[in-house]
Amino acid sequence: MFKSVVPVLSQVPAELCLGQQNRGMATLKAISIRLKSVKNIQKITQSMKMVSAAKYSRAERDLKQARPYGVGAQQFYEKAEVAPKEEDAKKLYIAITSDRGLCGAVHTGVARYIRGELAKDPNIKVICVGDKSRAILSRLYGKNIEMVANEIGRLPPTFLDAAKLCNAILNLGYEYTDGKIVYNKFKSVVSYSVSDIPIFSLKSVESAEKLPVYDSLDSEVIQSYLEFSLASLLFYTMKEGACSEQSSRMTAMDNASKNAGEMIDKLTLTFNRTRQAVITRELIEIISGASALESKD
Repeated sequence: MFKSVVPVLSQVPAELCLGQQNRGMATLKAISIRLKSVKNIQKITQSMKMVSAAKYSRAERDLKQARPYGVGAQQFYEKAEVAPKEEDAKKLYIAITSDRGLCGAVHTGVARYIRGELAKDPNIKVICVGDKSRAILSRLYGKNIEMVANEIGRLPPTFLDAAKLCNAILNLGYEYTDGKIVYNKFKSVVSYSVSDIPIFSLKSVESAEKLPVYDSLDSEVIQSYLEFSLASLLFYTMKEGACSEQSSRMTAMDNASKNAGEMIDKLTLTFNRTRQAVITRELIEIISGASALESKD
């Protein structure tokens, strides 16, 4: 069966056959290295998924306790019918993100929302809570960023963190008339949405139509309440953002692990086919060489 192959193989230089064999071994080695790296990546993504699942369960418990802070702070503005003044409006937007990535489009959604508002009104000032929003917005709207708060996302946010952030915003020196806190509102493990909560200045609250409904309110009391409500809203939105981030990271790492598994299957199949081809070629060369020696004898 192999006698017809002998004349052809006898015309092929030995260096070419050796080169083909080396190429086959080099391909096998490259596939093996890539397969090993993908398996290591899968181990990392699976570990990150387990860590995110544990952090998500804690973040969800903390969010249930923090929601009354946000709901209660918003009730005053709604019942007093506080509205921003149209003349000499100075808007301030607070982007609630974090410093950490690998969590899908959580930070991108907040930055995209603010970027759309900046395209409409380029005079809006922005405070970035978290380095991810600063990295996205600074490319086109670096001049609009008034302040950046870093070291967000490593540990669960506390009311003390929100109070420090509130104090920094109030001492910033920018007297805004109204603004918004833009954050990710948690809905379920696989769902969240970009939402906003309005914030107002002292003058806007004092000019509200239904403010006289509340008794014994002077400027000092309103100012104290505005400071506390801003800290409460920041605490609430940071908890919402942290819970959305952990759930999104858990989902992203789960998808990454599945994709790594599919890639491992494909690489294993390619490795086996390449190895079989190398073995078959070597067998043909051995049998052809033996046939050639027999024919000489």
